[in-house]
Amino acid sequence: MTKINLLDRNSNTAILLAGIISLIIGVGVARFVFTSLLPFMLEDYLSVSFAGVLASINYIGYLSGSIFAIFIKDINTKVRFFRFGMFLCIFTTLLLAISTNDIVWMISRILAGFGAAMALVVGSAIVMSKLNIKNRTKSMGIHFSGIGFSILVSDLIVRSTFYFNDAWQFSWLVLAIFAFFISFYPMYILSYDKAIKQNSVKNKIDKSIFSPFVLILIFAYFCEGVGMVVQGTFLPDIINSLEGLEGFGSFIWTIVGLAGIPSCIVWMILAYKYGSVNIIILAMLLQVIGILISALTNNIYINLFSGVLYGGTFVGLVALFMNLGGKLSLNNPVLLMGALTTAYGIGQVIAPLYSIVLIEKYQTYEYVLYLTAFIVSSGILALFFTKIFTLKGE
Repeated sequence: MTKINLLDRNSNTAILLAGIISLIIGVGVARFVFTSLLPFMLEDYLSVSFAGVLASINYIGYLSGSIFAIFIKDINTKVRFFRFGMFLCIFTTLLLAISTNDIVWMISRILAGFGAAMALVVGSAIVMSKLNIKNRTKSMGIHFSGIGFSILVSDLIVRSTFYFNDAWQFSWLVLAIFAFFISFYPMYILSYDKAIKQNSVKNKIDKSIFSPFVLILIFAYFCEGVGMVVQGTFLPDIINSLEGLEGFGSFIWTIVGLAGIPSCIVWMILAYKYGSVNIIILAMLLQVIGILISALTNNIYINLFSGVLYGGTFVGLVALFMNLGGKLSLNNPVLLMGALTTAYGIGQVIAPLYSIVLIEKYQTYEYVLYLTAFIVSSGILALFFTKIFTLKGE
């Protein structure tokens, strides 16, 4: 029986564990815990409008960080920026605990978004480069399950802190301390004993990559960015705003985290068996159903299911789109994945802004949900018709 050493930088188990912990910090603490705390912050500090602005700003930071990450070629530089991202995630979380200045919060959220990109995009690249295993696709599925864990763990911490102290600032403080202590492990494991020498490989920009189907794929991923961020920002408050469901929002957000943990692995297995485009269409369709549920009913059980549909689709869709993009990239994955990431990020930035306008005008989330469902459905239809007329079985 092989003994597992979790302090061995070259152990696949240690590398995957470090990757998951880095996602808990970068995705959970620096991004999604804002959603978990939103209902409490809306009570005595934030307005829905300012919350939407903060969400959009956070995604601007994430988008800029993701694009910046594309151009980091040297693995040693990736390690340095990964560590810098860990610092930003922790420091910006601490700022939210000690300040209620709007400018400080705006700066904090954009820097947190950049730090999250370093944790997710750069951290994932380091994990992939360090893994010594044949089936890296399956292993990266395990790694990205950390997104589900990040939602669940950060939400459970928030629940625990409110048991002892009902001030949301205290939750931010505990989260910052928690992230600080667990950050040492990924910063140690996701590094190298000595500098790695690399030969620089330059890929020429091949415009033929951007075929009509790839352009449709990029559009569909933009639509998915919109679908992901509306529920990812407002879902607990959406649920709390429904008659008879006051207080259930945080519980449904916990379900989102639980559903997200296995989703990436499940969707990748289905894509391998039935084709990537087919499964992307199915996952997005289920996401649309989940979005519409809260607009159409206040039944608690059906709305619990909407949490399952959201958590069970958005993580897997990231992996599905990126995996298909890699297949279509003609040996230049950086360019196509960069285009996909940019489109996804633009969707994430735009969605909170139109949400603010509709919420302020109609004083309800219904029209936000209808418009979001329409946009995601547009991506589905584009992929569906493109598949019929050009792919024939992909």
